[in-house]
Amino acid sequence: MDERSKVIVVMPAYNADRTLKKTYEEIPKEYVDEIILVDDASQDNTIEVAKKLGIEVIAHEKNKGYGGNQKTCYKNALERGAAVIVMVHPDYQYDPSSIPQMIKPILEKKVDIMFGSRMIYKRDALKGGMPLYKFVSNIFLTTLENIVFKRSLSEYHTGLRAYSRKFLESIDFCALSDGFVFDTEIIAEATKLKFKIGEVPIKTRYLDDSSSISFRASVKYGLKTLKVLYDYMIKAKK
Repeated sequence: MDERSKVIVVMPAYNADRTLKKTYEEIPKEYVDEIILVDDASQDNTIEVAKKLGIEVIAHEKNKGYGGNQKTCYKNALERGAAVIVMVHPDYQYDPSSIPQMIKPILEKKVDIMFGSRMIYKRDALKGGMPLYKFVSNIFLTTLENIVFKRSLSEYHTGLRAYSRKFLESIDFCALSDGFVFDTEIIAEATKLKFKIGEVPIKTRYLDDSSSISFRASVKYGLKTLKVLYDYMIKAKK
C-alpha cells in the first residue's frame, strides 16, 4: 500500500447503534483503506454493532466530548500513516457516497480540506428535512464566517469532512475545544495558515433515528462559534 494515497475514514460515535449500519453500508469501500470508529462512552450498543460490521473500534472509558472524540480519531489515523482522513458522522445525516469526490482533490494536492455541503443547493436541505431554525442559523453563521475568514463556502457546519495529513500535522488540533465548536476552531486554524478548502454537494436527511442536538445546545454552539470569530478578528488585528 502506498501511504502517500492511504485513505482512512474515522467515525466519532456516541449512541449511534440505530444508524451506524446504514452509514457504514454507504461508504464506498473501494476508495477507503481503513475505517476506525471511536466510541465516546456510548450508553447503547454502538460498540457491539461496530464489531459485528467488522469496524475497528477504539473506546473511550469516559465521555470526552465531540471535539475530544475527533482528537482521538485524527491522532490514530495519523499514526496509521493516513494521507487523507475522512471524518464521517455515523448518525446517517451525511451521505458518505461522495467520499471519492472529496478525496480526489486532496490526493491531487489541489486543496487540503474538503467539505460535504448540504447547503450548495439550499432548497434540497429543506426538502431533506433540515429544521427551519437550523437552516436559518446555518446561513447566518456561514455568512459571518465567510466575512471573517474571507472565504465563499456554502456551509461550515457539516459532519462530513476530509483533511490532508499535511494540514493536520501543521496545527495543534489537540489544543482545540473538546466540544462542538472544535469544527469552527479547526477552520480558523486552516485560515490562519492559508490552507485551501473545497466542497462538494451532498444530500440532506434528517430522520427519526438520526442524532440531533437540542435547540438549547444549538444556541450555545452558535454563541461559541461567534466567540471563535471574535477571537480570530482580534488576533488578526495584532
